[in-house]
Amino acid sequence: MNIIQTLITLNRVKIFAHHGVLPQERTVGANFYVSLKIDTDFSKALTCDELSNTVSYADVYERVCEEMATPSALLEHAAGRIITRLFCDFPTIEGIQLTLTKENPPMGADCQECGVEISARR
Repeated sequence: MNIIQTLITLNRVKIFAHHGVLPQERTVGANFYVSLKIDTDFSKALTCDELSNTVSYADVYERVCEEMATPSALLEHAAGRIITRLFCDFPTIEGIQLTLTKENPPMGADCQECGVEISARR
């Protein structure tokens, strides 16, 4: 078998947090959604059933929650912190695609979510 790519994914993780440009946004808070595609070689885990041969998505979730708990004015800043933390804490991660959206942003438009998307390589 020729493995082309292995990805760990977290899809639309709902996190209540206090990000926003307006002071009221940081006071009241809102629902945010984080989706991740993490490029890491877990090919050994395909045949050896050991957590040490992959990146634990539970550990990734914990780091994301910790970074989302620190208020930021900009989603770009929160997303950058998440990516930096994941690269730092998990040396086997080669690439990350992150989407961070805010539910019902206060901008006077009928919009379910707004957000940012980043693709990064080590």
